[in-house]
Amino acid sequence: MSIKLFNTLTQKNELFTPINPSKVQMYVCGPTVNDRAHIGNARSIVIYDILYRLLATEYGISHVQYVRNITDVDDKINAAAKKNSVPIKELTAKVIGHFNEDMAELNCLTPNIEPKATEHIEDMIKMIEVLIKNGHAYVANKHVYFDVSSDANYGKIAGRNLNEMIAGSRIEVNHDKKSPGDFVLWKPKDEDDDPSSIFQSPWGDGRPGWHIECSAMSTKYFGADFDIHGGGIDLIFPHHTNEIAQSCACHKGSSYARYWVHNGFLTVNGEKMSKSLGNFFTVRDLLDQGMRGETIRYVYLASHYRKPLNWTDKAADDAKKALDSFYRIIENHDVKSAASSIEPRIYAALCEDLNTSEALGIMHDMVKQYNKSSEDSERERIAHNLYAAGKLLGLFYTPSWFNKEAIDVDTEAQINELIALRTQAKQNKDWQQADKIREQLKSMGVAIEDGADGVTSWRRV
Repeated sequence: MSIKLFNTLTQKNELFTPINPSKVQMYVCGPTVNDRAHIGNARSIVIYDILYRLLATEYGISHVQYVRNITDVDDKINAAAKKNSVPIKELTAKVIGHFNEDMAELNCLTPNIEPKATEHIEDMIKMIEVLIKNGHAYVANKHVYFDVSSDANYGKIAGRNLNEMIAGSRIEVNHDKKSPGDFVLWKPKDEDDDPSSIFQSPWGDGRPGWHIECSAMSTKYFGADFDIHGGGIDLIFPHHTNEIAQSCACHKGSSYARYWVHNGFLTVNGEKMSKSLGNFFTVRDLLDQGMRGETIRYVYLASHYRKPLNWTDKAADDAKKALDSFYRIIENHDVKSAASSIEPRIYAALCEDLNTSEALGIMHDMVKQYNKSSEDSERERIAHNLYAAGKLLGLFYTPSWFNKEAIDVDTEAQINELIALRTQAKQNKDWQQADKIREQLKSMGVAIEDGADGVTSWRRV
């Protein structure tokens, strides 16, 4: 089935046609490792994990190359290291470890390559040298700047011309620049910089600008042209705008990435996430509060990736309830015992610009069909197909969702005895006694559900 993606560069929903179907390439802007990933950062990681899974299903996992960089040299990192009085390498190693742990909790697959900026300084220097040679960059006061006036197409992806972007941005006045919009490719060291953040270059000791990092790393692994570049909508300008300008200027005739995919912003209770507002949450904050990673992942999938996502307690609660309804079905069947087919409508929804919210809606329709059916074979089929759909979305990875293993044998026997007494009370039409037993079970942290076949199932809450 053909995959369609909304291309930010053309502002159109386009049929995805890879340069080489046997080597589909996707580069995604990864974390700047100065602190733990917040829930806005994690949304982007989950979205491109879904795209990776879809591409792997369509073209074969061995035919997809997924590169997600790690920015481990940056002013924010320097500031965080100074604030915490730790060496930069110690800070970045610790944060990278935390990032990997947190993304594993969200069931995000590991990219094929996770290049670190500090390991590609020479690639950046070579690229800057070419830009200077080609007349697209210049040296001023130990800095190297990209000359945006040398690029006739500058700002196309942002849908604005250079003057509009300069007028709408807070650009610091710098008399070394030829134009206010020129951006830094290399900057000199500060006197109090950690030695591990200082690198030698033809223009003096210092470190690279942010934008050149991704251009150099994507070129290193994919060449001048590749298929998909992903990231958050906040990266369109200036980061991706500048990536395109310097990459195309460095490689004559290159168009750089062919498809640009951007996910929308995340707010919390309708407001921009901010520590000052008290609505700033990291993934680890939520996990430590007892929220499962799978619940967090579901919240991200419940909205279309290009739309703004408003994180609320209700959204998280709805996600848990939705997963409860799925797990009630798949835990009653041996869904791993045989190959399952993916519901065509769900696969079609994902192929239509990653419409995860529609895919989840179809899964809920499957739950309704399951509950209405009295045919064992039909319920078995639905359970298997539901499981297959969830696995494609990266769901159904939490062991024993309802935590039955945490109940000792005696307590489980008591629960089953109470359920049997309730069943007898219902047969005797003693509804008051049946309700009393339900409440007793509830006080024990047990929820029950009467199936269409008359069998009562239970779960921990």
